[in-house]
Amino acid sequence: MVQLQKLRHILKGYGSVAVAFSGGVDSTFLLYMAHEVLGEKAAAVTALSCSFPERERREAAEFCKQRGIRQFVFTSGEMNVEAYRKNPHNRCYYCKTQLFTDVRRIAAENGFAEVAEGSNLDDMGDYRPGLMAVRELGIRSPLREAGMTKADIRAYSREFGLPTWDKPSYACLASRLPYGEVITGEKLGMIERAEQMLFDLGFRQMRVRMQDKTARIEVPQEQFLKLIGLREQIIPAYKALGFTYISMDLQGYRTGSMNEILQNK
Repeated sequence: MVQLQKLRHILKGYGSVAVAFSGGVDSTFLLYMAHEVLGEKAAAVTALSCSFPERERREAAEFCKQRGIRQFVFTSGEMNVEAYRKNPHNRCYYCKTQLFTDVRRIAAENGFAEVAEGSNLDDMGDYRPGLMAVRELGIRSPLREAGMTKADIRAYSREFGLPTWDKPSYACLASRLPYGEVITGEKLGMIERAEQMLFDLGFRQMRVRMQDKTARIEVPQEQFLKLIGLREQIIPAYKALGFTYISMDLQGYRTGSMNEILQNK
């Protein structure tokens, strides 16, 4: 409970805060706590982006509606940034710079003293160029400041009855493309529809990685047989989306698999 008390103290010190809210585990917990501490002086700011599925947008909107939390929604502009579209190793830096610049503007226009995002201590151990943008723009990271890990956040979320306590970790759709492959709205749309089909088939933790016109499906190893059993449904559906080849990754689902090429250099 020491962490929770520290988080409440941090949030209270802000006076007012706009939370960059995607609807994921971390930002949902942060928004819940900010609203609990600050009431109407806390609000959500959510980006509409082709990098995130429509499903996530709906869930974020529903959470705010149910909790009576003010939500500001804007169309993100990362696809207008050439450096982002080129998809370099530090792609997330350009994306987050654009995103948080917009969030800061909305916060300032509506009188919020601080902008906060939901990264936690575990994020410090992965390749996260987006955190550089967070530091440069002066965005607050109260969950990290309070010393919370992902496991802590899930445990508190469960205690408070938040629907995201067991929600699988998620990352933007651009992370499904290998570095150096140009990002387009068409590719992101193909990936979103491909993953939505798997979601509808009952796969919660999964990824569809895309290289050229090849789809490489990642699911937990214990679900390999289930995926293979559904191949007669998946193959024609994916071909209709525009994929030429459909494969299954024998290493199974894992976060950051596109970063493995960085470790091997």
